[in-house]
Amino acid sequence: MIFDSYEAFRAANFTAKVCILGSGPAGTTIARKLGAAGIPVVVLEAGSREFSDESQEFYRGTTVGDLYFDLDVTRLRFMGGSSNHWAGWCRVLDKQDFEPKAWAPDTGWPISRADIEPYLPEVHDILEIPDFRPDVPISDDIRWIQLIKSPAVRFGEKFAGELNASKNIAVVLNTYATELAGDGKRVTGARLWSNGQDAGAFSADYFITCTGGLENSRLLLWSNQRSNGGVVPNATALGRYWMEHPTFEGGNAILADYGEFEVDADNEAFFSPTLAAMERLQIMNFGIRLIETPYPHVKRLIADLACTAPDMAEWMSSRLSQNLRCAAQLYVAWEQAPLASNQIELSKTNVDHAGVPRIELHWKKSELERRTLLEGLRLFGTTLAQKNLGRVRIADWIGNGGDYPTNEETAGHHHMGGTRMGTDVTRSVVDVNCKVHGMDNLYVGGSSVFCTSGECNPTTTITALACRLGDHLGKMITV
Repeated sequence: MIFDSYEAFRAANFTAKVCILGSGPAGTTIARKLGAAGIPVVVLEAGSREFSDESQEFYRGTTVGDLYFDLDVTRLRFMGGSSNHWAGWCRVLDKQDFEPKAWAPDTGWPISRADIEPYLPEVHDILEIPDFRPDVPISDDIRWIQLIKSPAVRFGEKFAGELNASKNIAVVLNTYATELAGDGKRVTGARLWSNGQDAGAFSADYFITCTGGLENSRLLLWSNQRSNGGVVPNATALGRYWMEHPTFEGGNAILADYGEFEVDADNEAFFSPTLAAMERLQIMNFGIRLIETPYPHVKRLIADLACTAPDMAEWMSSRLSQNLRCAAQLYVAWEQAPLASNQIELSKTNVDHAGVPRIELHWKKSELERRTLLEGLRLFGTTLAQKNLGRVRIADWIGNGGDYPTNEETAGHHHMGGTRMGTDVTRSVVDVNCKVHGMDNLYVGGSSVFCTSGECNPTTTITALACRLGDHLGKMITV
């Protein structure tokens, strides 16, 4: 059942055992799992069925530190959440992403890749993708990896009919949980704002916050402040260890034979480092996206290199009469190490229309991220040269240590961390089952529970974790 207002929902006399906040990939996936298990669940979605400027305005905030997107642009506040601007890229975090790295403090998860693998067939069905192919070693340092582009599933569109027909699931639109109340052991209720006005209190046996990689922290920070620590009793790490995927054009490559690597339907290929290479260079994970450039650009690139890199230009020229087919642009997206100083705070001066403080995001890339970018490109270039597969030219600003460009992608719109998973309550917010430490009935879904970010888009892993959490709760909750 889908309701356009909280008033309509109340009139239906639907009694929910579980309340999920947010209808994005995590919230919708968990709701479907619980509904299938016969557990009555209500999903409170702050936005409506479609995008609106009025709804997006609630997401306004500020960023302190590095250049970042406007916070009311980098996520979406309507049914289906930010799946509505998802490009569809799919890959699961690597096995190595779950493991601690001695050179990067606070890395490692309390679960392994094996803990989410049983849910991948279900994830493939949800995201409409085939099984992933194994990685292919290019050298001891670099491997070809597969990213799959799904039809970019919009969760609000794909599952609207199923949700509306369900007797166990109620989706309530235009209804915003402004705060949770708690006594330090349980959430005792939520305060709601619906269709522009205070809608009173709401209670359920269990609450799951799935409002996104920024809003989960905002809601819990505000709720904790209002309840004097009654919602997140162990709040040292709350809002901290926030991460993104820095994303920039890294340079160019000339390949002797573009057919040497398998490419996707868009003639693109993807590469990442081996764990051994990461350990040797003490860098984080990264992904290089090789995008074919039209043949005429090859000659232009060789001319540009003739004075600055004559050896590379000579190699390229020698290949022109042989198999040299094209140039390629290299785009790099890489893992940001978890730092407690990268955090979400509540504004002390600005609030939204419901009176909730807006977000003040503190975000800055560290020297480790800069080293990962440079050494990652060098590693890729060395592999191509040693295998005589091609040559790489690293962008000048990277090689010279210049400032990050302000006219490129900047980042992936991937919001991770803030309510990270762990066993140490001083460095994490939720346990291995995504339950808030010290609370009996409060859970968190979505990428805010990520401990590390890896190099790949988060939606596939988000959905796998949501399937896992839904399965856990379905077995635990009695009706």
